[in-house]
Amino acid sequence: SHLNLSPGKVVLDATVGSGGHSEAILKRITPGGLLIGMDQDQEALKRAEERLAAAGSEFSLQHLNFRFLDQALSSLNIHEVDAVLLDVGVSSDQLDEPVRGFSFMKEGPLDMRMDKAQSQTAEHLIYGLSEEELAQVFSELGEERYARKIARRVVAERKARAIQTTLDLKQVIEAAVPSYYRFGRIHPATRVFQALRIAVNDELNALKEALPKAFRSLKSGGRLAVISFHSLEDRIVKHYFVKEKNEGTGKIITKKPVEAT
Repeated sequence: SHLNLSPGKVVLDATVGSGGHSEAILKRITPGGLLIGMDQDQEALKRAEERLAAAGSEFSLQHLNFRFLDQALSSLNIHEVDAVLLDVGVSSDQLDEPVRGFSFMKEGPLDMRMDKAQSQTAEHLIYGLSEEELAQVFSELGEERYARKIARRVVAERKARAIQTTLDLKQVIEAAVPSYYRFGRIHPATRVFQALRIAVNDELNALKEALPKAFRSLKSGGRLAVISFHSLEDRIVKHYFVKEKNEGTGKIITKKPVEAT
């Protein structure tokens, strides 16, 4: 509802994923509208294409990270859109595929790349970063309280044995933290896996780059909506929205973030 959709509008879903949001958008902007979908995950784009083809023909998909949304629009010779949607972070489809390495619930390679065309994986970070750098990643991107202990254990373990799978890393993390921490509400590997995923995909910098591009692409009265999952993303979005409001260029249309029930 906040995207203010109606037939004939041009909408950019810059994180199309498997096409759930895009399908709903497409139904509301046809006839006469156009949905532009982007994603850096080629497998997600294939799923989205099948889903959207059943919903309508007025869409265009591109394999690009959302930080390059200006390039996506330029390639279609589109200068302004009515709405932009960003749904940032990992998707349930990515988490559910063990071979992608995003989850510690099932065994898979330490990959975590959203775009398989890029070279750097989570395993590269586990072996390539110093103890200090690993601790910084776990602390800043995962907000992990035992970041230093976990980093120290990773460095010690990687000298003694291979850390190549999600379960290998999970075991290292469990061994590094106090026993009481292993049985809390959130598994101790959760924040470390989040931190590695964000680092591998440069997610926060991508979001910082994408927001002003998305805002500048809007027509007067256009809408920008961002779905965020954790506090790091949330902070970036809030600060950017407040900046545009304070400069008199934008208007925040919800008093506080809308949360799912």
